[in-house]
Amino acid sequence: MSHAVIKVDDLTKCFGALVAVDRISFTVPAGSVTGLLGGNGAGKTTTLSMLLGLSLPTSGVIEILGHQMPRERSRILPRLNFSSPYVDLPHRLTVAENLTVYAHLYGLSGIAARIRDLAAELDINRFLTRPTGSLSAGQKSRVALAKALLNRPRVLLLDEPTASLDPDTADWVRTYLERYRDETGATILLASHNMDEVQRLCAQVLVMRSGRVVTRGTPADLLGRYGRDRLEDVFIDIARDRDGNADGTGRADAA
Repeated sequence: MSHAVIKVDDLTKCFGALVAVDRISFTVPAGSVTGLLGGNGAGKTTTLSMLLGLSLPTSGVIEILGHQMPRERSRILPRLNFSSPYVDLPHRLTVAENLTVYAHLYGLSGIAARIRDLAAELDINRFLTRPTGSLSAGQKSRVALAKALLNRPRVLLLDEPTASLDPDTADWVRTYLERYRDETGATILLASHNMDEVQRLCAQVLVMRSGRVVTRGTPADLLGRYGRDRLEDVFIDIARDRDGNADGTGRADAA
């Protein structure tokens, strides 16, 4: 079994009396794609925020690439990146300007060549000089992916990478992510509401509800456990507190 690139142990985040993430534990093996699922308010975004070092845990331990977040953030962030369609790049800057700014933030050398290579790979050459705010949803998704790949990350955190995309563009993004993982050995943690996407890309799935990881397993495991043919039906069962063969405590066994 591959060693774990991400290790989370008893991770908790409270906002006053609200427990947004409640003592979750999981691992993400090297070179894998792991799905992080759950309904709105389940705690996925808060979990990703803590993994990125943007939000401090109330308690618990996060280890990424053998270093603790946030204490050793400066050793993790150069090898980590993130993409979400809900986080806009500055609209007035051109695509090339945005990518250049982020490349400098990551301390990259050979910036022009790196942007040129990514532009060719992601088919964004034709709008490098356009203001980012003028792009379509699909074009913005490709630019966001380019930003996320600037530093050739070993760990990639993705929040709904194909949200609002047409089927052709979404398939293109998924194919690219598969190829990137295969060619680089990168480890990907993917938060998504698209169950077809999860079933295609993910080797294991973690499902959150009310701040807890309530079940986990491969897509095939979950389909068998809940007696379903579609992962979307499993998602609905869990969201509606129909836990199949889970233990009824709201806590899944440790991975």
